[in-house]
Amino acid sequence: MSLTLPLLLLLLLLLLLTTIITTTTTTPLPSPSPSPSSSYPYGFSYHIDCGSPTNTTDPFNTTWLSDRYFSGGATSIVSEPLLFQHPHEKTLRFFPTSSGKKNCYTLPLPPPSSTSSAHRRFLLRTFVVYDNYDGKAHPPSFDVSVRSTIVFSWRSPWPSSLSRRGAYSDLLASSPSDADAVPVCFYSFATDPPVISSLEVFSVDPNSYDAASTATTDIVLVNYGRLSCGSGQWGPGFSADSDRFGRSWQADSDYRTANSDKFVAVSTKYGIKGTDQKPNYFPEKLYQTAVTTAEEEGGVIEYELSVDAKLDYLLWLHFAEIEGKVRKAGERVFDVWVNDENLTRIDIYRSVGGFAAYTWHHTVKNLSSSVLSVKLKGVKGAPLICGVENYALVPNDPSTVPQQAVAMKALKDSLRIPERMGWNGDPCAPTNWDAWEGVTCRMSKDNTGLVISQIDLGSQGLKGDISDQISLLSDLVSLNLSSNSLMGEIPNGLGQKSLIHLDLSNNQLTGSIPDSIASSSLKLVLLNGNLLEGRVPEELYSIGVHGGAIDLSSNKGLCGVPTLPSCPIFWENGRLSTQGKIAIGLSCFFVFCVVVLLVFVFIRRRRNDYDFALPHELTSLAAKRNRYQRQKSLMLLEMESQHAKGLVASPYTQQ
Repeated sequence: MSLTLPLLLLLLLLLLLTTIITTTTTTPLPSPSPSPSSSYPYGFSYHIDCGSPTNTTDPFNTTWLSDRYFSGGATSIVSEPLLFQHPHEKTLRFFPTSSGKKNCYTLPLPPPSSTSSAHRRFLLRTFVVYDNYDGKAHPPSFDVSVRSTIVFSWRSPWPSSLSRRGAYSDLLASSPSDADAVPVCFYSFATDPPVISSLEVFSVDPNSYDAASTATTDIVLVNYGRLSCGSGQWGPGFSADSDRFGRSWQADSDYRTANSDKFVAVSTKYGIKGTDQKPNYFPEKLYQTAVTTAEEEGGVIEYELSVDAKLDYLLWLHFAEIEGKVRKAGERVFDVWVNDENLTRIDIYRSVGGFAAYTWHHTVKNLSSSVLSVKLKGVKGAPLICGVENYALVPNDPSTVPQQAVAMKALKDSLRIPERMGWNGDPCAPTNWDAWEGVTCRMSKDNTGLVISQIDLGSQGLKGDISDQISLLSDLVSLNLSSNSLMGEIPNGLGQKSLIHLDLSNNQLTGSIPDSIASSSLKLVLLNGNLLEGRVPEELYSIGVHGGAIDLSSNKGLCGVPTLPSCPIFWENGRLSTQGKIAIGLSCFFVFCVVVLLVFVFIRRRRNDYDFALPHELTSLAAKRNRYQRQKSLMLLEMESQHAKGLVASPYTQQ
């Protein structure tokens, strides 16, 4: 018994020490999660295998979700699956014309990195492949947009290698912190069906990549080259190496020019200081390989990147002094030239020392060609570089004013817009695409966004009703929903001051005409051919008197204006009028008063019964009977008196 307690205490102590060691030495970095509900600020990611009906896991232990979040389209597989290494590269979703001109994936956004951040930032990566999946040998022409901005354009014919093997593309974009999803939309040209094979979303620090000028919702960073110098392709999806932002890094060999001196690839297994840190989280592997020149002095390394001359570019260069022979400042010095302009002189060791990460970035503007040249010229020793990133700065197109976008999506649901009309994504944007079919937009007066000015959906076979949210379309000038099968009532909110033309004719609308319509600026009102009833507002009918046009025919229940029947005195707009309500109220009050009076009388009479109040006839009869009884009593007394006298002894009576 004496040994048991010390042994227990010793076991508890060992267990406590094991717990402490485990929690202090094995805490992992946030790992990518396949679930959009993850709470990790960075490292959150999910991967969609477009066209796949099931979840899969790739050789790098990445979970690929089955196809989801799409608005329409159909699925297929590539014609030569054996050409592709990964399952998510073999399936695809395409959007035929029957799905409309515009189709979208509405992708959940990563959770905000902090409550104080005004926006969320994310990396979106796509894989697009054709590989003659439809047997037509015609790669499609289409655009891809994120939110309201076109970011990728595919034009037929594609290069044969691209058509057959596909291509990855990625970008960095932002969204307001209160937005929980982002639309990624595909817009077809002519009858070409857009295609998509995979979509991936990674959370990104909102302060990354020069946040002061690019981390706002006004700019999208489209990847035009992300190179890892002196190595092959690596990163999430291509190797077991990690990058917290999901960046994939290409080999640099295809981008070096003939003007470069003979290059030498160098590498190290030593750790690199200053990596995987806020806000950019550049991975350590990037700085463990580099390219330099065989020339000991004055060597040249040059890269050429294809660009679009209409855009500005954000250029990031990565360096680390990983050659042990450089041991002090001044032993490796070189200049950085961009498009033949000497921009800076770099001494890595002087800036950060050995085996430490160093970055330099610059915004390139006013390009005059479709090639961006990056050249390193040795000043002292040979130049050295670990990585190159080049991002196009794509300004966000204006989007639909949020309230009006909400209203249009509510109308889409209530009107039961068919899929063929392509009502997906932003109703008005991008501006170089057409707006939703039947919708016309314009810039708002304060130039902050796009607003809806016209809706023309006549004869579209619609069978729903008109949402009350239509009242949010404060800039609507013309509304045509004629010759459909719409039911329900005309919303009270329909009557914006901006509204001039209203055509709801030949539907199955019921109820009365709301007074709000009469208060608008209407010049044309067509409500004929419905099931409307009740009094027509005089202000509405006056439109025709003042030069406008109005048609209320074929509504058997309407009344109250010339050419229509008179309305019943107590009936108006399909319900009791104010006069009718007053009359019914007065009648009810009168009946109430009568009932109260009768109850009062009844109570009073019951009270008299309990006080023995007798009717007059009964009282008179009782009086007569009493008199009779008194007279009878008197006669009996008198007779008794006389009889008594006769029994008294007479003196003449014998004894």
